[in-house]
Amino acid sequence: MIEHTDFTDDDMHAHGPSKSQRKRDKHALHLLAERLAHLPRRELERLNLSEATWNALDETHRIKDIRALGRHWKRIANLLEREDMAAVHALMDENDARERAAAAHHHLIERWRERLISDDHTALSEFIDEHPRVERQPLRALIRAAQRDHACGRTEAPRKLYRFLREALEPAADQS
Repeated sequence: MIEHTDFTDDDMHAHGPSKSQRKRDKHALHLLAERLAHLPRRELERLNLSEATWNALDETHRIKDIRALGRHWKRIANLLEREDMAAVHALMDENDARERAAAAHHHLIERWRERLISDDHTALSEFIDEHPRVERQPLRALIRAAQRDHACGRTEAPRKLYRFLREALEPAADQS
């Protein structure tokens, strides 16, 4: 006869996380190892990693076989388990925030370029009002050229307009 025992939540936590949870954690570490290996060394130096982890990260660029690379990510993930994960997660959060800000800035420039090319005179007025330091004459010339090229299907002038807007919208340019 099988005895029925009631497990409480405290009993379940005493046994640790489930096998599925451990697998999810390992997989997350594996993905984190891949992301860390692609970061510049100067960013990683802030982490105070162990010598073994540094050696594994340095070895990454020499591995070409996809299967060996998968094993290598697992090796780095195992080494990361022994590291200060709070610092690693802080670095990755900072990196993610920087990437999101860069993407948002890129989208802002794209929106301005599309509005300016669409021959919306109010867009030019709004842009000049928001950015009074921008040189108006080169901007108008670039807009006209971009409108012509856009109508013909060429991309050279719209790209030049994008570069001009990127320089005009640089955060450092607005603060100085």
